[in-house]
Amino acid sequence: MGEVYSKLTVFFEEPFWIGVFERIENGKLSASKVTFGAEPKDYEVYEFVLKHYYDLRFSPAVATVVKESKQNPKRIQRDIKKALAKTGIGTKSQQVLKLQQEQNKQKRKVKSRERKLTEKKHLFELKQQQKKEKHRGR
Repeated sequence: MGEVYSKLTVFFEEPFWIGVFERIENGKLSASKVTFGAEPKDYEVYEFVLKHYYDLRFSPAVATVVKESKQNPKRIQRDIKKALAKTGIGTKSQQVLKLQQEQNKQKRKVKSRERKLTEKKHLFELKQQQKKEKHRGR
């Protein structure tokens, strides 16, 4: 079994605090989004991870590049600050989450279409039965 990298990013997206869990396993990225509501404290986030990590529904995996490099923590902080100023948080993860949302939307559409067709067919059969009952020798 290969290495698994996990990362949690918490950010404010009007009007809620959002947490994005990123998981890189075998060179594939999958993500999950959690809405915290009010700003979570560190201990609340830690408790959430301990209790609910295995309940999270991760998106389908997407291939990604995994780079392993040791960097100075101060350099990492500077790079993070620059990245946030430019693009925002977790763009790749947000794309993966959007993909998951679109797939769920397609599934809902298919189910809804099937339900409407069966309902329409049922109503048609009821009307046909009522017509036959009307014309039974009266």
